[in-house]
Amino acid sequence: MSSTRRVVIAVFPGVDLLDVTGPAEVFALTNRETGGAAGYQVELVARTRGEVATSAGLRLVADLAFAEVDGVLDTLLVPGAVNAGPDDRAAGSDDVVAWVARVAPLARRVVSVCTGTHLLAAAGLLDGRTATTHWSTAARLAAEHPGVTVDPDPIFVRCGNVWTGAGISSCVDLALALVAEDLGEEVALAVARQLVVYLKRPGGQSQVSAPLSRPPATRRDIDDLRMFIVDHLAGDLSAAALAARMYLSERHFARVFRQQTGTTPGAYVEAVRVEAARRLLEDTDRTLDQVAAECGLGSVETLHRALRKRIGTTPAAYRRRVRTTA
Repeated sequence: MSSTRRVVIAVFPGVDLLDVTGPAEVFALTNRETGGAAGYQVELVARTRGEVATSAGLRLVADLAFAEVDGVLDTLLVPGAVNAGPDDRAAGSDDVVAWVARVAPLARRVVSVCTGTHLLAAAGLLDGRTATTHWSTAARLAAEHPGVTVDPDPIFVRCGNVWTGAGISSCVDLALALVAEDLGEEVALAVARQLVVYLKRPGGQSQVSAPLSRPPATRRDIDDLRMFIVDHLAGDLSAAALAARMYLSERHFARVFRQQTGTTPGAYVEAVRVEAARRLLEDTDRTLDQVAAECGLGSVETLHRALRKRIGTTPAAYRRRVRTTA
């Protein structure tokens, strides 16, 4: 059996339950998949030993108090909270920040999940680094900590020995990436299969998909059309073709679509096609000609132009960034 990999997870009142239990489950399943050889030992640590109420209303039990943690750590993991930030001092964030600053030098790597990134930043661990957090708090993180380069898009980012993750379910992707770093991709994929995870996502994958970035339409036919667009990216998705499908004049269709989605048909189609192109760049080795054709952008020139407009980079640069981040 290999040496123990000690994983210490901070818990505090209001902590997001999945941010704690998601990674813990990944490490436990890794131990099982390797017959115990992985050696992950997870400990929950809080201001005092005992029960800690989570945001879900369920309670966790801390194994140790902050003051009792010493010795070498393999992984220090700081989860988030629904309302983590400067207005939550009553929830004990000052204690967490002080403790993280003290024990981080003892850890081989430091990891945050969701708004736990704010706590790492407050502890001074992210200055000069690139980091991510839940998309809804990224602007606040950048405003409060100008020394941190905040990238709100990826589901996780590694910068040196510090890993930061986006919100909620991405904690599983991040934990699987940690397992892959420790034990290799084959073990991480075996654990992903046990979790019935459809895809072990690369870190650079976007947090929010184009369909999810828009609220549901009040008209069922518009929502159905949006799904039709996703399923027929290589087809004719011009405003005229979509209007004909809806049995509306092009002008009336454009007005209804904007009213229901907040954007034009052309802009929506482009956003969905760019997202599809990003997934192909992330997950496949298809050529740029193939990517452009499959996502309906037609040509490499149009693919370049659309990615520059939407995410400010080229297809090749995006593919390098995603694979480096992952």
